[in-house]
Amino acid sequence: MGQGNESLLSNCVSGGCGAKIESEGLAHLLAGIPVSSDKRLLVGYDTSDDAAVYKLDEERSLIFTVDFFPPMINDAKTFGRIAAANALSDVWAMGGRPMLALNLVCFPESMDKKILADILAGGAEKIAEAGAVLGGGHSIYDREPKYGLAVTGIVETSKMLRNNTPKIGHKLILTKPLGVGIVNAAVRVGMASDNAIRKGIASMERLNRYACECMAAFSVSACTDVTGFGLLVHALEMAGDSATIMLYPDALPVIPEAVDYANEYLLTAAGQRNRNRVERVVDVSSLPFATQEIMFDPQTSGGLLIAAPPHEAEELVLRIRKAGDECAVIIGEITPKSDGLILFR
Repeated sequence: MGQGNESLLSNCVSGGCGAKIESEGLAHLLAGIPVSSDKRLLVGYDTSDDAAVYKLDEERSLIFTVDFFPPMINDAKTFGRIAAANALSDVWAMGGRPMLALNLVCFPESMDKKILADILAGGAEKIAEAGAVLGGGHSIYDREPKYGLAVTGIVETSKMLRNNTPKIGHKLILTKPLGVGIVNAAVRVGMASDNAIRKGIASMERLNRYACECMAAFSVSACTDVTGFGLLVHALEMAGDSATIMLYPDALPVIPEAVDYANEYLLTAAGQRNRNRVERVVDVSSLPFATQEIMFDPQTSGGLLIAAPPHEAEELVLRIRKAGDECAVIIGEITPKSDGLILFR
């Protein structure tokens, strides 16, 4: 996506959230690490939530998150904006507000430092839009360029949101279109249309701040952001041990060209890893191939996945759309635990 600075993509074998280690691999790695017994750690790594949460006092908690990745786009400033938006998103997924951000930079010694300056400038734009403060960072030389943020946020403890606490009967809302990873795959082989590129960039640059601010007035029971593990893995995490998620495949918001690209097998290795993770526990065989791939597709700076009461969901969707996330829509519901973790209607 974008022109110029061709060395950004030529120096990377993968990019965006598609570069993430698969969820099962991470689970095995973390299984050998002791879980903290500190009661002030309200959210740790044991539930695969979006960020860590540490109780500050009787009313407030701090949110800590970190995210960085290689570029998925050649334009340096756009890459910086996308990477920052993605890193900041975890705070909003917990219902919080970003306060302080630190840059994380890996950069080839041989590359033009003007490219790095543009990446940092793009990141700074999104940090400012988020209402947070840039406080510094850390940089090293590396074979591949990578950029992201470590972010500290704050949340009223009583209003903190988890990824695995949906209430039975609640509707499931997605705030951004799917298919960004597939569009990025088409970009790498020069097959993406200008329209698909524009839609992909607009989605990835869009802050989840505005959707988070909208849902603060509603009785949301769970929330996560859809990123590198794709819709279905994140939905599995939300279902947890206590619920089944019923998805409406025909209702999914999708970048239209992504359907064509999926049917042309312009896919990602991360999407295949997500498929391998999901297919053992979820039967997707009844769905069209492109729909399957779109639900496995790794999203970079994807939207929020929100569980809200049925009598509030439509109004919440309208407010989110009015705030600028025009693709927000109800895509499913939370049902009682059954034989299937995820079902389709």
